[in-house]
Amino acid sequence: MTARCGSIHRKTNETEIDIEINLDGSGIFEISTGVGFFDHMLAPIARHGLFDLTVKAKGDLHIDDHHTVEDVGIALGKAIDIALRDKTGITRVGNAAVPMDEALCACYIDISGRGFLACDLTYPVPKLGDYTTELTTEFFRAVAANAGWTIHLKQLAGSNTHHIIEAAFKAFARAASEAVRLDPRVTGVPSTKGSL
Repeated sequence: MTARCGSIHRKTNETEIDIEINLDGSGIFEISTGVGFFDHMLAPIARHGLFDLTVKAKGDLHIDDHHTVEDVGIALGKAIDIALRDKTGITRVGNAAVPMDEALCACYIDISGRGFLACDLTYPVPKLGDYTTELTTEFFRAVAANAGWTIHLKQLAGSNTHHIIEAAFKAFARAASEAVRLDPRVTGVPSTKGSL
């Protein structure tokens, strides 16, 4: 089987981003966005999703971290979509719930071809280091829109912002790993319409 890989180079007046992802990897990652906590959150996508992931981003951080975080989400979504090709043989739906101390977050994914995010997370503090916590929603919205995935993120418990966000990223990674998994019983694409 040929590994399912996708890569994107995206350059705007605000950011320049290079992303490579191998959906059939082992969790190897190299990540540098200039936003420390964001790097810390992208790493579990690789590690817990068992994706090989390279993210190199330079953004207008002298303004703030918004463009960098959102644009990485856009590029990651596009790279995932490229890696999935025609989506033949995929499981399509995945879900996971991940605890981190007092926090518990669940993620539900449908590789539907329809980008949609429902995000029910709270951010008790506005910043973690140089990362604006509300950008977590913007990141996942950008991934959903550009991958063409329906993503539901739900916080079931939690009061510590770091724990809530990290549990959400890990839940996303595990749900994504399940959704993109190849199922030998699936012929064609898993849709009664015949396409995704």
